[in-house]
Order: sequence, then C-alpha cells, then structure tokens
Amino acid sequence: MNTSLCTLTAKSEPNRKSIPRCRRINRMLSNESLHPPTFSRSNSQASVDSSTSVEEFWKEISSIKESSIGGQEEQSPTAPTEVKPVDEGELEAEWLQDVGLSTLISGDEEEDGKALLSTLTRTQAAAVKKRYNTYTQTLRKKNKQAIRDVRDVFGVSESPPSDSCEHATQLDSTKEEKDLPGVTKTSRPLPDDASLNSTTLSNGAQDEEGGFVALQSGSVSILEAIPDIPVHTNGSADTEQSVQRGLSDDDYLEKNIPPEAEELSFEVSYSEVVTETPDRNKWKKSDIKKEDYVLPKFIVQKTRFGLTETGDLSAEDMKKIRHLSLIELTAFFDAFRIQLKRNKTERVRGRDNGIFGVPLTVLLDNDRKKDPAVKVPLVLQKFFQKVEESGLESEGIFRLSGCTAKVKQYREELDARFNTDKFKWDKMCHREAAVMLKAFFRELPTSLFPIEYIPAFISLMERGPDIKVQFQALHLMVMALPDANRDTAQALMTFFNKVIANESKNRMSLWNISTVMAPNLFFSRSKHSDCEELLVANTAAHIIRLMLTYQKILWKVPSFLITQVRRMNEATMLLKKQLPSMRKLLRRKTLEREVSNPKTSKVPQKSPSSRRMSDVPEGVIRVHAPLLSKVSMAIQLNSQTKAKDILAKFQYENSHASSDRIKMQNQRLYEVGGNIGQHCLDPDAYILDVYHVNPHAEWVIKP
Repeated sequence: MNTSLCTLTAKSEPNRKSIPRCRRINRMLSNESLHPPTFSRSNSQASVDSSTSVEEFWKEISSIKESSIGGQEEQSPTAPTEVKPVDEGELEAEWLQDVGLSTLISGDEEEDGKALLSTLTRTQAAAVKKRYNTYTQTLRKKNKQAIRDVRDVFGVSESPPSDSCEHATQLDSTKEEKDLPGVTKTSRPLPDDASLNSTTLSNGAQDEEGGFVALQSGSVSILEAIPDIPVHTNGSADTEQSVQRGLSDDDYLEKNIPPEAEELSFEVSYSEVVTETPDRNKWKKSDIKKEDYVLPKFIVQKTRFGLTETGDLSAEDMKKIRHLSLIELTAFFDAFRIQLKRNKTERVRGRDNGIFGVPLTVLLDNDRKKDPAVKVPLVLQKFFQKVEESGLESEGIFRLSGCTAKVKQYREELDARFNTDKFKWDKMCHREAAVMLKAFFRELPTSLFPIEYIPAFISLMERGPDIKVQFQALHLMVMALPDANRDTAQALMTFFNKVIANESKNRMSLWNISTVMAPNLFFSRSKHSDCEELLVANTAAHIIRLMLTYQKILWKVPSFLITQVRRMNEATMLLKKQLPSMRKLLRRKTLEREVSNPKTSKVPQKSPSSRRMSDVPEGVIRVHAPLLSKVSMAIQLNSQTKAKDILAKFQYENSHASSDRIKMQNQRLYEVGGNIGQHCLDPDAYILDVYHVNPHAEWVIKP
C-alpha cells in the first residue's frame, strides 16, 4: 500500500531517482506496525493499520494546509524570512558555536572551550578537527585568515577536508603518533576514579595514570589534551575490553535480564564502539521479513553509580551535556561515513506574546513568573489535562479535526487571556484540546525536533535494520536538544503513551499516533515533492515510535557523558585558578623548566596527606539537610552503603513526628560541588564509589 501511494505521487513529478529510495524506506518503516508493543494482534489487523496510516498522513497534511485559521498562515508572524545561500564554512562555524567551541572562531581565551577540548575522545576530537579544518579552508578560499590555524588548535599537519568521513575514523595509534606531535602520550588511560590534580594542566601529564595532557599557552596547540587512546568511563584502553567490562557481573548490580531483552551500556562512548565494530558499513540493506520484524526490548542495568535522569543535573552541567552530545552525535555518524548535514534552516522570529507561534523559551519565561520550577509550558499541560480528563477513551481522538469555529474562537481567547488567567477551560472539550495541541506544535517558530537531522537518520536506516544503532543516534539527539525542547518532548511522550495505553477503546495505536504527529513535530516550511514529504514523514514517524517505545530510557544521561562533564569541570577550575597568572608571568621556557624540576615549581603539588589533615576522616561524609535539621550528620561509608540507606538513616535519626516522616518521603540525596554542579543521586547508587570519583563534594538532602 505504501509503495503504491508513493508511485501515485509521481504525478507531481518528483525526482525519479528518489522514488526507489522512497519505496525502500517506506517498506522498511511500515513493517513496524505489524508488532505494536501494547498488545498482540493479528497480522490482518496490523495490515489495516499500515494501510490506513498512510491515508491518515495525507489527511493530516491536508488538515494542516487547510487549518490556516482565519488566514493565519498567510499573515503569520512566524513566516520564514528569506534564506540566503550559505557555504559549508558558515555551517561549520555555526556547528562549532553550537557545541560550545566559539573560542576557535572568536579567538577569545575561554576556559570552558579549552576544558571541553581536553575531555574529547579520539572520535570526538576527529569530528571537531574535521569541521574546524573545513571552516579554515573555506576562509582561505575567500582570502581570509582564520583566528587560529588548525595546527594551533590540534597540533597537527594540515590536510584538506574530505567529503568522506572515512578519514575521521582512521584512528590507529601509528597514525595518531604522526599527526599529534603536540600530544604527550601516557602509558595508561585515565581510570574512572581519577581526577585532574593541580599538576595536570602544567606538566603535560596526569601523573602516571592520566589520559590527558597539558593545556599550555605558547606555541603549542590549545588542544593538547586530546587523549592518545579512547578514554572510557571504565578506564579501559581497548574498546572490546571496555564493552566486556561494561557488561561484566562485577560492574552491574543485577543481571535479571529477560531472555528476549537486549542489554544497553551507557558506560562507553557510542562512537568509539562503532568505530571498533568490524564491517559496520556492510550491513544488509532493509531486506526484512514482515513477520520477523519487531522492536526489541532494551534494558539498561544500573552500575554502582546508578542511573541519572536529565533533570538530576544542574542547568550548567546539562548545557555541557548538550555540547558533548552534539559532538558525539556528529562523530557517531562520521563512523558510518554519513554526513550530518546541517542546512541553514529558515530563521523564524516568532511572536513575543500570546500562545500560538511563540517560542517555547518565551512561553516558559512567562510561566515562570507564576511558577519558577515549571519546565513544560503551562498551556500545554492544560491541553494534556483536558484530554486525560475525558478523552483518553474517545475513538480517534487525534485523528478528528473538531469544530473549526470553536477551535478558532478558543485560539483567539487563549492568545488574549491565558497569561492573565482569564480563560475558561471548563467550556473546552477534549476534541478541541487535541486539535489545539497539534496546532500548538505545528505553529512553533521551529519544529520541536530538528528536521535537519532527518536525512542522516534516513541514511542510517538504509544501512540496515539495527534498532540498537538507531536508538543510540536518537539518544544523542535527545541529549543535544535545548532544555525547553527536551523537557517538553519528554512530557509529550509520557502523555501519548497514556493515549496508546487505551488503544482498545480510542483506536489510537503506536503507529497511528506517530503517523499523525510526525508532520506536526518534524516540519520544514521549505517546498518538497509529495514523495519527499512522505519519505521525511515516514522517517519522522519511525523516530517518534522509537521515542514512545523507549521513553523510559531515552531521557537517562549516558554515564560516559557525565564522566566527561566531571573532567571538564576539573579542567575549568584549574585553568581559572592557574593559567591566567602563568600566561602573564611566565614564558614557555620558564614553565617547562619549572615543570621539569618539581623542587622549584610554583605549581602546587597535591600532598597524599592533605586529606588526612581535613576535619573529615577518609571515607566519612557529612550530610546536611537544611530543610529538616540544623545539625549535619557524619556517616561512615562502606562498599555497600547506598543513597537510600543514608536517607533512611537520616529519617530514623531526625523524624520524631508524622509530619517529619511525610517531609522525608520526597527528599533525595545530592552531591554538590567538587567536579559536578549538582547531581541528584539514584537511590540505588553506592555512595563510596561516588565519593571516590568526587571526594570534594558536599552532601545535601533536599527535595
């Protein structure tokens, strides 16, 4: 059915070469509907879903085009501005800014940029180098001089950028030795519990066990801290050993994995693992038998550090996670020789007031005047609430268009009255709320999810049916989303899973929801042929199905990214403390002489006995609960002490009334400071392990 519809779209004369590709992708994606995860159904019923879903897609597209309420699209303030042609160098400059490396373009001495560079794995560093090389080559063609030469950044000999990503993944040690003369090699990678001490950024090595080198000033590159070998969170130099150790019984708390489920590891960089995987580009292309195709079940086992949700980290650390995720996502696609092309999207200003067509960040700024802790726009929460009150069992809740006159009226009233709390929600029924919800996302200045990544996902899916690889790419994309988009997307997927749970009554399956919502959550205002539009929508629907199916694990932060953030924070602190004064007072030769002679070095050395001189003995933490008690509690840690044990102990010692017990129910243990901004710990996290990674943290119990 899909292929016939795609053939019919040839009347609009799409590119003939794109039709076979469109057919292949449509066949591959449509197979998924045969095995929806909610409950088992017959193949005949699933085939009906598959065929009607394409019809639903075109009905949704038609509804979108016809729903320019009151000619809103013709006069919309969110209409795209004229897009000027841009060259590849400009796109790469934008990418460098988006990943937090604007210092490479501006020339400013920013500690955060240098610290970020110091944490990169080899595949990540190769991705950055490739983009920066393209940027500098483009400037040279325009007879312009880059602020920094590529050799000043990476300490490598220049090589012209290649259209193929193959060069970005040539990471054998022999090649690295020749291309990275500015990198001081170390004998072992940085172990998981190691931290950057005060000598790391001055003597060019992390003592005898570090994986980083000095961020020095002078004629050496500013990226001296690229690891010589992949630095994984488990401290293994070899990727295969890393994976094995990441899946060993010693590292995981439990191994009760159902036989039909597959285990995922968040401990090792995805791009590093893919780079080491043999024949990764020779997968069989989408020759999938319908009866055999089903989304696998994934389980992420907790390590001794527990699992971390996106909301468990501070805003500043999540910003670093976003930067690292985009670099990692780019390196991940590079490993498959897929270009993550970021076309210059339409610049849409959006409205400054009202509800529809207003950027998420503006809506949240207004909402936080009422509730400082809000993360999802209040109007969207109201739409969820209206549907959940009476519409979860309503048949075709997101397929029907509702009463156009009422929708137009409610839309105008919401724009005028919502922010003043004068809108009467009791008169809106669930059908209008569902229509308004779709319109809300459709009329955002930019789509909730980045449409520019769709071509890369199409290419990835064409390589083979490996859902695990697709999940990893999607996981990184979710981590790279802006805070407002990521939090809103999580709330939206939670809501849609409630709708799908009532599929037997509302007839809204996983396939139906994803097909109807795809053009509302992934959209472009550029013109496309019908076949191209269907191809993009099918891919977007597939991504939404993955999000809905794996919603419980997609918003958990990969452990290897958290480890990189810790190291980045340590490097930033040392840079701010030491390097500015060194640059002013010391020449490079003087610095090298001091480093070579520790007796005369002015760089403070970390004494092994420094911890003993502290007021708190080794292995003892002092826990504060400012909202519950004025007195802190000293707790001796052992290898089995978990976060929930500390909470239980504190509750037992400090709860004297029922009101105190109620207060403790919503309390969590946080590590604050040291090499992390703020980290809400998993109740099952082993605190002694966290303590060894971040010995200078404070420990606080709070909501």
